[in-house]
Amino acid sequence: MPCVDCAADIQTRDGEVCETCAPLNHSRCVGCGELYRDGSDCDRCTTCDRCDATVRESETVETTRGSTICALCRQHWYWQCGQCDGWNRDGADCGNGCCDPDVCDCGECRRDELGGLVHDYYYKPPPVFHGTGPLFLGPEIEIETPDCSERECAEIAYSHLADLGYLKLDSSIGNGFEIVTHPMSYEWAMANFPWQMLTRLRESGCEATENTGIHVHLSRAGFDSPCHIYRWMKFIYRNEPQVKAVARRSSDEWAAFTDDDRKAVKDYAKGARGGRHRAINTNNHDTFELRVFASSLDPREVKAALGFAAAPVEYTRNLTVHTIANGGWTWPAFTGWLAEQPAYQPLTQQLEELQCVC
Repeated sequence: MPCVDCAADIQTRDGEVCETCAPLNHSRCVGCGELYRDGSDCDRCTTCDRCDATVRESETVETTRGSTICALCRQHWYWQCGQCDGWNRDGADCGNGCCDPDVCDCGECRRDELGGLVHDYYYKPPPVFHGTGPLFLGPEIEIETPDCSERECAEIAYSHLADLGYLKLDSSIGNGFEIVTHPMSYEWAMANFPWQMLTRLRESGCEATENTGIHVHLSRAGFDSPCHIYRWMKFIYRNEPQVKAVARRSSDEWAAFTDDDRKAVKDYAKGARGGRHRAINTNNHDTFELRVFASSLDPREVKAALGFAAAPVEYTRNLTVHTIANGGWTWPAFTGWLAEQPAYQPLTQQLEELQCVC
């Protein structure tokens, strides 16, 4: 078969383009692996509206609100209506109007019961930055509330947060919500986060259970370069036991450390996307999401979590090849540096308490 580009009567690549012409004017689809001509799109694949992954169109569904969703997102973040079989976001009512307000427990109906204090999972207002960068942190603290007290607890959290953040529903939480803040620098958060809110919620019966966690978003703009991102990710993945000890949990379901992710660090540093439920979620356009932490309503533990979100970024910012070759990625090297950084005292104190583990 002749090459469609140069007409050479030789063995063609994918039955269309010869080995010489293919790299010059074709790209390989990351969804199906087939070649397509530059300037056009693969006619077999499409983009997931939720995670932006390129996937085979035959493996997607369209939601009741018109979004195209891949199989992985459908599995983790959507539900299928028993009346019309339509697919909907977790926590949202059926877009085809099948919900019965008297018996439905979807996010739309729950939000009405909570007086509008708690938004659905996909609520994301424009960010308001607090403090001075370059690194900004955006914590999400998941909590369980006592039966019949969800609205009372939401009122407590809402009154303390004011304009700093908001509350959202999450399908992984039974009775409860997650507390989300706008981006903060570490120093600003230590001085201005409403720490008393955590104490008040705990006194009201709220809990941090094994089903809840703390996820901290770190601004991609807070890193100097792809090399800096690479050094930071390598440090996190090379010190898995110590990171899990500091995080106070190990979760293959929600914050997995995998061999595939360790091998893909260089690609992630250059902008590639990976799985969502990983120790470091790389799927967000503007942030990395560090998902490793157990939830807590103890201000000391939350301060230590924010400290560990920020400190390794600063530690790896100026690591040289020489320093790395002489143990710069090791845990003792990091803790030695940390001991000379008074700003991270809450983290240092927690490490002293965990000395037998770390």
